[in-house]
Amino acid sequence: MGEMAWMVEARAAVGVREVPGVGNSRVIMGWAQALGLAYGADSTPWCGLFVAHCLRAALPKERLPVAPLVARRWSGFGVACDPQPGAVLVFWRGSRKGWSGHVGFYAGEDEDAFLVLGGNQGDRVSLAWLGKERLVAARWPVTAPAPLGGAVQVVRRGALSVNEA
Repeated sequence: MGEMAWMVEARAAVGVREVPGVGNSRVIMGWAQALGLAYGADSTPWCGLFVAHCLRAALPKERLPVAPLVARRWSGFGVACDPQPGAVLVFWRGSRKGWSGHVGFYAGEDEDAFLVLGGNQGDRVSLAWLGKERLVAARWPVTAPAPLGGAVQVVRRGALSVNEA
């Protein structure tokens, strides 16, 4: 089995970035428009928008969370799974008990961190390392083939991300 279709979509978007200042990325704003989401500017956190875009493009019948722009809402998406290639990973940000978070796709791991393919990581779609202690949930789309499981070990290059907003 090849890479999941939503991961192909995600990888194709690597490098898409916010427009600094008052402008907005036509691509990011287009994702929101296609999903029918009220979204004012690319300066608003858009990690959930990116995940929603990738999943909708690949799995049009998949039910997305209510308010997908809120990263922690993804912790109720699909079905629970072990962290593995293509899984939706949800992280806390700021405080474990708070509402703020980050969401992206599993791309690998090392002993202490997950490599996450996500949006709004350094104001762009990129790969970033997030500490395993921040993981809230790992989820799998219901309309996709069952996950095959298995961690993918990757050598870490770069520091851990501590604030993805």
